[in-house]
Amino acid sequence: MLLLAVLLAAVWFGNLDYRRLIRPDEGRYAEIAREIAVTGNWVTPRLNGIKYFEKPPLQYWATAAAFRLFGEHEWTARLWPALTGFAGIFLVFFTGRRLFGPAAGYCSAAVLAGSVGYVGAAHLNTLDMGTTFFMTATLAAFLLARRPGASPAEGRNWMLAAWAAAALAMLSKGLIGIVLPAGTLVAYVVLHRDFDLLRRLEWRAGPAIFLAIAAPWFVLVQLANPEFAGFFFVHEHFERFLTKVHRRPGPWWYYVPVLAAMMLPWLTLLPQALIRSWRAPLPRPAFQPARFLVLWTAFIFAFFSASGSKLPSYVLPVVPALALLIGRWIAEADGRTLMPHVIALLAAAAALALCAPALVGLASASGPQSLYDAYVPWIAAGGILAAACCALATYFCRRQARSAAVIAMACGGLMATQVVSSGHEVLSPWYSGYRLAQAMKPHLAPGIPLYSVRTYDQTLAFYTKRTATLVEFRDEMDFGLSREPQLWLPDLASFERAWRGQERALAIMEPGTYDELVRLRLPMEIVARDLRRIVVRKPGAAP
Repeated sequence: MLLLAVLLAAVWFGNLDYRRLIRPDEGRYAEIAREIAVTGNWVTPRLNGIKYFEKPPLQYWATAAAFRLFGEHEWTARLWPALTGFAGIFLVFFTGRRLFGPAAGYCSAAVLAGSVGYVGAAHLNTLDMGTTFFMTATLAAFLLARRPGASPAEGRNWMLAAWAAAALAMLSKGLIGIVLPAGTLVAYVVLHRDFDLLRRLEWRAGPAIFLAIAAPWFVLVQLANPEFAGFFFVHEHFERFLTKVHRRPGPWWYYVPVLAAMMLPWLTLLPQALIRSWRAPLPRPAFQPARFLVLWTAFIFAFFSASGSKLPSYVLPVVPALALLIGRWIAEADGRTLMPHVIALLAAAAALALCAPALVGLASASGPQSLYDAYVPWIAAGGILAAACCALATYFCRRQARSAAVIAMACGGLMATQVVSSGHEVLSPWYSGYRLAQAMKPHLAPGIPLYSVRTYDQTLAFYTKRTATLVEFRDEMDFGLSREPQLWLPDLASFERAWRGQERALAIMEPGTYDELVRLRLPMEIVARDLRRIVVRKPGAAP
């Protein structure tokens, strides 16, 4: 077991700094944390020097602490999601073992470690993996508190742990940290008429623990920024859910293909695991942990399907719950039962390897074809690796070596995802500002004004270690700029006046904007460019 954990850690953390940060999310969350680390302001998050209240600060704090301890790198920027994702595997192992038996715990951990969506999210600098970990901790602690055979002391301690985990989930991404567990609980109580469950939630100490952990930052940030509460709770929660104000709509079935992709290579096992978990309850009035897991999945899936704002990663918190259900099902299966699923997966992996050029072609409209052509071998390699692991799993199934077959399938999912993820580095000239930042640095002496004209690359600020004055661009910084309008220039005319009045200055813009400014005869000299942007300086100014 220890050897497996060491090997898993090596594969899990081995490529954190292989890829440059990509826009928008990785650059955004790295830059907010960098600004916290530099300024020492741990209360008011800022992006590009502008107040940014869209999300709570827990991951910003963790990443800023990593920057101060270990330096500002890609691996420190991704360390929090990688650590929480890794810890989530062991949390699922422990929970599955306590709820359903040793074999189920082992299989559940293998399922989660090899799930494509979970592995991919753990290696991206977004807020979703940290949120998923603390929501899973809330779920796990609640299930362990109510499991048959738990002593009163165990039940109380685990329930208080659930309240603490929910507070950390709220500090990770907001109200969903408490709303989704509460919604699932209500659904369970109503369906099973188990109203006694509500009386066992430790209502005296639990909310006190929740508020002690979650409330201080909300109080401090509101005192420092009176505009915070209205924006954070109304705009970022209720309007995000009820309207399309964030311009991320999707059909009601949006998350069906998303969840199917996330659950590879275990997708074909999922229907049977769900059906069996719902149809085989414990004798009444015992608490039904498997049914609660099904309801957790259903409620979160329905909640985000009904939302007016949809992103694939929103449903990530259901993946650990599904891993527990699939792991429980596998623990009671044998090699012959698994064989058809492994063969189907083998065929899918082979198809991925063969169809890699066509799949990349579908995505290449968003960037240069040559970069996507270079990505094809990486996707093909991932498919080949997954197919090889599936072939090995087939062999183990024939020999009735269920545990070895599960490990082989998990290795296929984990390593194939890591290979495909690492290969994304060939697309970094299009998705990252790293190369442009390196070209700019000789011209970025202290005190030289930097303008970002009609554009803003979320990764560029992190790599240049500089904020820029936005010109005719607001986007997600609209709210902050409405409170501090002095931090931007509203139009090209304002920029032209500022530029002509500077002795030295740099500006970033897209080619179309550059051509427009050339027609205005603005004095500019190109000093750097990449596939999407041009960097200019005042002519004659010393570097």
